Amino acid sequence: MASEVRGEKAVNEPVLVSKRDGVTVLTLNRPESRNALSDDVVDAVEDAVHAINADLGVRAVILTGAGSVFSSGGNVKDMRQRQGMFQGSPAEIREGYRRGIQRIPRALYHCEVPTIAAVNGPAIGAGLDLALMCDIRIASTAATFAESFLKLGIVPGDGGAWFLPRVVGLSRACTMTYTAEAIDAATAEQWGLVSHTTEPGDLLDAAHDLARRIATHPPHALRMTKRLLREGQHQSLESTLELSAALQALAHHTVDHQEAIEAMFGKRPPRFTGK
Repeated sequence: MASEVRGEKAVNEPVLVSKRDGVTVLTLNRPESRNALSDDVVDAVEDAVHAINADLGVRAVILTGAGSVFSSGGNVKDMRQRQGMFQGSPAEIREGYRRGIQRIPRALYHCEVPTIAAVNGPAIGAGLDLALMCDIRIASTAATFAESFLKLGIVPGDGGAWFLPRVVGLSRACTMTYTAEAIDAATAEQWGLVSHTTEPGDLLDAAHDLARRIATHPPHALRMTKRLLREGQHQSLESTLELSAALQALAHHTVDHQEAIEAMFGKRPPRFTGK
């Protein structure tokens, strides 16, 4: 279970949760395993996203890793020992993936607020895919990225084949997947995998600055805008226009919309209340 940062009790939790000024930070907290996505981490990420969706005070999320690695992906020790989601018959392993690590892409895809991956170090295999599940990615210059499943004789089992081409295009996604080779942060920025890079010590400050700029906006309109962007990826133009009209009607009747208009005419900063 994810734990809000409150002293020593939270130290051993798989995911640390901190909240400030409408921004929630989720920190993968298994540095001893290079933040591998074991069952307890999966549970904690899913629980944290459900809590975020239910908390209308949250306007943006930052996802990062403790230590020097963002995430090494699946737990290779569990694979070797055929335990956890990797144990049993082919049918049982299939269910292990569906009921295990695949809960993360579903949870993050349906996270109602904008998500930022602050990639502090290597993002390997499912760790890369975890970053791809976020709306925006920024990276330390120490970060590397690899869709490395073929090196282990397996396929991207957590949705990477869906996320990666949508971020970098099919040709580059094929290059990364078929070679299973890592690219550095500069190449990731050139390919559009990350929006920009920073020096390692500046990464979280940059992520917080971006999150704060997002969090200044009315929370209901922000969540509805994210929903439009999500639905627009697979809907027709006509369907997107219909959904846009419906959500716009709701937005026009919010108190925050009226506050935004009054603040604009009053030449003052708006004070949004989430109403």
